[in-house]
Amino acid sequence: MKIVLAPMEGLVDDVMREVLTDIGGIDWCVTEFIRVTNSLLPVKTFHRLAPELQQQSATRSGTPVRLQLLGSDPHWLAENAVRAAAMGAPAIDLNFGCPAPTVNRHRGGAVLLKEPEALYQIVSAVRAAVPAAIPVTAKMRLGYEDTSLTLECARAIASAGAAELAVHARTKVEGYKPPAHWEWFARIKEVIDIPLIANGEVWTLEDYRQISSVSQCDIIMIGRGLVAAPDFARRIKHWQQSGEILPLTPWPEVLSWLCDMFTRCQRRAGDGNYGVSRVKQWLNQLKRTYTEAEIFFNEIRVIKESDNMQAALFAAREQTRCFYE
Repeated sequence: MKIVLAPMEGLVDDVMREVLTDIGGIDWCVTEFIRVTNSLLPVKTFHRLAPELQQQSATRSGTPVRLQLLGSDPHWLAENAVRAAAMGAPAIDLNFGCPAPTVNRHRGGAVLLKEPEALYQIVSAVRAAVPAAIPVTAKMRLGYEDTSLTLECARAIASAGAAELAVHARTKVEGYKPPAHWEWFARIKEVIDIPLIANGEVWTLEDYRQISSVSQCDIIMIGRGLVAAPDFARRIKHWQQSGEILPLTPWPEVLSWLCDMFTRCQRRAGDGNYGVSRVKQWLNQLKRTYTEAEIFFNEIRVIKESDNMQAALFAAREQTRCFYE
């Protein structure tokens, strides 16, 4: 079974992809969406959101990275997909699931689930434009306000030539509110003849077992669950291969991952404080799994300068390492 790191705007960027895939267990990633309106985007835009294109479309650990596009114009999505493919994207993913109000107001993301014919036209145009060897895939939710068009949307995407379909098992209106409706996967599989990727509310090994059993899918996509427990995919793979359940990675190693992310963010930001906000953002996610994350967040929450954050991170790493040893 395969594990995919979900695309999450503003959270799973190339830095997070590198750190998480270094930890292990992830089979491939999907980039944050690249917004397409009515033009062919410059190469620099693709490189900014998908810098892995400059390193054989893979992270530092060699994990493949697929490129995601978002928009509603079939022609311009196709043109930009051709450019992405020429730049080395191993697959083109189309976003029909983003719940962001700003995106939806501009006819992008989940709002297109109100228009199954538009989904068909977009997927068809992109599939016809890119080389046959480049898979065209898509991600959708169960619907916008309700599930009245779920099956019609899935059929439209599959019949237009998509190679795979990832489904986040909630509507746009439900956002990320539990539960995810895993029972829908079986219904969707009945009406499409392409691989289905199950996504939504997978936080623990038991969640993974249940969604795998309920969905009967060979590919599971995980987003926030992997950010909150960075070793989650590695522990799943170990259980698959050995039947043994590994404990959570100790907090000192998690601090090392935080230091790694901070360092990479600062290389990008130069003299800026980008790494400061990213550390706080990740700690907020890690709180769900590690009590130490909340304690450390409260210690550093007032820090605004990168030098002070670096000192706090590396001091905490050494102190906890000594304590655990």
